[in-house]
Amino acid sequence: MFELVLRIGFSLFVVLGLMWALARVVRRPLGGGRAHGQLAVLNRQQLTRGAAVTVVKVADRAMILGITEQQVSFLGEAELTHFEPQPERRDIDLPRAHPEATAGRLDKTLDFLRDRTSRQ
Repeated sequence: MFELVLRIGFSLFVVLGLMWALARVVRRPLGGGRAHGQLAVLNRQQLTRGAAVTVVKVADRAMILGITEQQVSFLGEAELTHFEPQPERRDIDLPRAHPEATAGRLDKTLDFLRDRTSRQ
């Protein structure tokens, strides 16, 4: 009896392991990623179910393409700097609240929420 349970458990372990490995292989893109050297998709906006506008980086140019189910059309070019991630700007230093004042407000808020959610 113990031998049967052990064999079934081992078989289940092998089948689940194979399923996990297959899922990992299937989820991985065939090319290894979206950007391939000098070519990368910078942005994509779906317009309708079958049409989209895409900005593609080719070497040092940003090309705007219109994509439908039947064709790809060149719409124009744009500055590459418009699509590069911008660092977060912090021009204004906001005054920080005193920690004790914040804790007091937090306690009041938590008490209010506890009163509203408790069943009577």
